[in-house]
Amino acid sequence: MVVLHALSDFIDCYFAVSDSTPSYSYGGRCLESGDRLKLPRTSMSEAIAHGLMQQLANNDCYSHEGKMYGILLVELPNGEQRVLKAFSGLLNGSSVVEDWIPPIPGRDEVVLEETRTLVQLDAIKQEILSLKQLSERQQYETLADEFEQQLQAMSDRHRHCKHQRQQKRQQICNTLTSEALTIALEQLDEESRQQGIERRQLKHQQNEVLQPLQQLIAATDGRISELKQQRKALSRQLQAQMHASYSLTNFLGRSRSLQQLMPEGSPTGTGDCCAPKLLHYAATHNLKPLAMAEFWWGAFSVNQDKIQGEFYGACAERCQPLMGFLLSGLKPISIPDKDFPTTSPLFPTKADIPILYEDQWLIAVNKPAGLLSVPGRYRDRQDSVLSRLRHLLPDGMALAPVHRLDRETSGILLLARDRQTHRQLSQQFQQRQVYKVYEAILSGVAIAEQGVIDLPLWGDPENRPYQKVDWQRGKPSLTQFQVMAREQDYTRVEFTPLTGRTHQLRVHAVDVRGLGVSILGDRLYGCDAVTTRLHLHARELYFEHPQLEKILHLQATTPF
Repeated sequence: MVVLHALSDFIDCYFAVSDSTPSYSYGGRCLESGDRLKLPRTSMSEAIAHGLMQQLANNDCYSHEGKMYGILLVELPNGEQRVLKAFSGLLNGSSVVEDWIPPIPGRDEVVLEETRTLVQLDAIKQEILSLKQLSERQQYETLADEFEQQLQAMSDRHRHCKHQRQQKRQQICNTLTSEALTIALEQLDEESRQQGIERRQLKHQQNEVLQPLQQLIAATDGRISELKQQRKALSRQLQAQMHASYSLTNFLGRSRSLQQLMPEGSPTGTGDCCAPKLLHYAATHNLKPLAMAEFWWGAFSVNQDKIQGEFYGACAERCQPLMGFLLSGLKPISIPDKDFPTTSPLFPTKADIPILYEDQWLIAVNKPAGLLSVPGRYRDRQDSVLSRLRHLLPDGMALAPVHRLDRETSGILLLARDRQTHRQLSQQFQQRQVYKVYEAILSGVAIAEQGVIDLPLWGDPENRPYQKVDWQRGKPSLTQFQVMAREQDYTRVEFTPLTGRTHQLRVHAVDVRGLGVSILGDRLYGCDAVTTRLHLHARELYFEHPQLEKILHLQATTPF
């Protein structure tokens, strides 16, 4: 099986080698010497990766499932250069595929258990999908909307009748007396009571119709939760067996199991990522690594926020902890820290996070798209504006974000430097005293010119971070909008959110009861246009400085 490929399989033989600074470097410390070791992602490795992307694009079998792919440029003992390529996990259900490097040794020892477990996991997956597609869910949504509309229409009618009764009471009090007045007032009171009975009857009917559906859906969701727990337990059991069997080798010739390298436990998929597979293969076949590149290809990943064709570094949770061991035996590369890419979270600089305003109480920055506002729960979600500023600024550990921006959104992010300022600014946001302006490009032509979108939003706990309009469970959400320009098949829009719900602008844009057009690049909400980012930018922020007692107007130029 051929796994060493010629460069000409991926790039033109006349490709010009650039001596530009690497766009990223895989790095770690040698466990024995403590030396800092780095393996760059160079323009050459990126060009090879782009060549592999073209091959993947020409074969439909690579588009069904999204996953990471990687290439490693290596040097043979005779000085010739070749290319290794790898995929993460399984490719169309197989771990061994022609022309790709094989998995790390150890999988064969648990192959029967893996096959049995994968069959169980697939059965669980199919049952979960079936339960999520329960027809009663749509039936409940439809009926709930119908009852909501009936109740709203009834409320409007009763409100009108109440107003008429008030007018009648005033009129008859001025024209009738004694027994006639009493009878007329009782008739009005009876009308009011009948309308109250009418509303209670409709509510009772609503409960009779919806409650059985709610109970069925709740039982179904409970079953889904049980299945997910079973799936998690099976995955962990299989991974524990694999990690006890998996053995990695570095360029010193040392071998360690994953359990030895990560004794406190490792997440699902550790050892199956591209970088460890590529480096292990090179180390065990006397190949010298020169450069490496990893990218995502296939279906968009909601959970991992991965975009097809984008390059990614070593994931902090699975691969980064192994890098020091895997690179051990390579000659330390002496490249000044200042020459390392600003996209690497290991070496942030102030150029990464442009500062728009700062004083002794607060700091406002222009957050780039693709960077979290604050660290996430897991280790591969630690790189963020807050973590970088804490690394860069002398008082960084005291910083606290006053609000958040979605990872994909760029623009103004405000952080406080002390607790009192944080409390005062947070209060302004909670009381809607902060005026925010966003700019976006929609992936189509919006019909309305301006207006207010009033659609309550609810986040489904079973489908995070997805938000949707829900008239029963949703929180009030208001957005003002103004079309700025229509450019070919796109619409440039200015948004002013009056509330601050998660994904508010994104849902209000795409929902047919809003603008009916998704924001360009918003794959989570159905935009399939080829673009490098979400075209949403927090452009302006007006608020009162809590210490200086003056209005600050911050602006960040829209980058698209």
